[in-house]
Amino acid sequence: MPHQISQDTIPVRKGEEVNLPILEQFLRENIENVPNGPLEILQFSAGHSNLTYQIKVGDWEAVLRRPPLGPVAPKAHDMERECKILSELHPIFPVAPKPLLFSNKLEVVGSPFFIMERKNGIVLDTSFPKGVRVTKELCRQLSEVIVDRLVDLHSIDYQQTGLVEISRPDGFMERQVHGWIGRYERAKTDEVAEVITLMKWLVDHTPKKHEAAIIHYDYKLNNAMFNQDLTEMVGLFDWEMTTVGDPLVDLGAAMSYWIQADDPDLLKKAFGRPPVTVFEGFLTRNEFIDLYAKKSGRDVTNIHFYLTFAYFKLAVICQQIYYRYKKGQTNDSRFAQFNDLVKSLIKHDISISRI
Repeated sequence: MPHQISQDTIPVRKGEEVNLPILEQFLRENIENVPNGPLEILQFSAGHSNLTYQIKVGDWEAVLRRPPLGPVAPKAHDMERECKILSELHPIFPVAPKPLLFSNKLEVVGSPFFIMERKNGIVLDTSFPKGVRVTKELCRQLSEVIVDRLVDLHSIDYQQTGLVEISRPDGFMERQVHGWIGRYERAKTDEVAEVITLMKWLVDHTPKKHEAAIIHYDYKLNNAMFNQDLTEMVGLFDWEMTTVGDPLVDLGAAMSYWIQADDPDLLKKAFGRPPVTVFEGFLTRNEFIDLYAKKSGRDVTNIHFYLTFAYFKLAVICQQIYYRYKKGQTNDSRFAQFNDLVKSLIKHDISISRI
């Protein structure tokens, strides 16, 4: 009997299928303890970039992760790097999944890929699972768990990990600002008048000195997994952009995804239905930032710059996705209106900033 589709998986989207016989042969040749039986595959529904699949044979299951279809930007979607990051972090930060192997055999799924453990739990996005009694206390508790794990990640001594070999913390923010401006210009499709002012402001206000810590750089609610009673985080995913850099840029990025009840519809509905963080009891962005500052001991007085940069970075990510869609490199209909989303994000960034 086919296994049940869980809350976070869907049937594989058209055009993103995997050759099951070739993959099954690869698994049996390279991973121990894969039982006999047919290989079943589902796709994780969240995410707009890398393709992530649940693979299952009998009681054995794992996760396969590969880059998006079509050409990708240089140094982006580096599966080998992400696998190495997980191998370094999992032993000391166990919410990071344990990687099982990396492969650059293109004949298996058409690109380099890696396989990691399948964690089980609850992924929250736009709703709570049926049967969960949603209270202000529960929402507050979830907020604090999310803050705590970010503080924990930033407290790891990166110099005691292999990330020191693949990171350059000195000058990190200057490289980030100029790098994301370059990404926007390479993926540009429509004229957005306000973006010139925004990019100049970011260049002029980039912090020259900052702390260095391990940053996830895509830390958001639907990249986290919780246990059944929602008291602990048991998984954290999408480590592709992880590096050693300014911890406040990680906080800013997290806040660009953290939606609150009084936000404009532009933000609340940017990716469809608003996330559960609009429910009463969840911290506001300011409360999240203040709690992070209290628990980490970090000075957040310049958080305005990091929030402004975070919204710009989010707009660039959406622009890159729309560029792939417009060039026919992906047929996913979710991306058809991302050009409008890019314009709205840039205009919102201008409106909330002190530019």
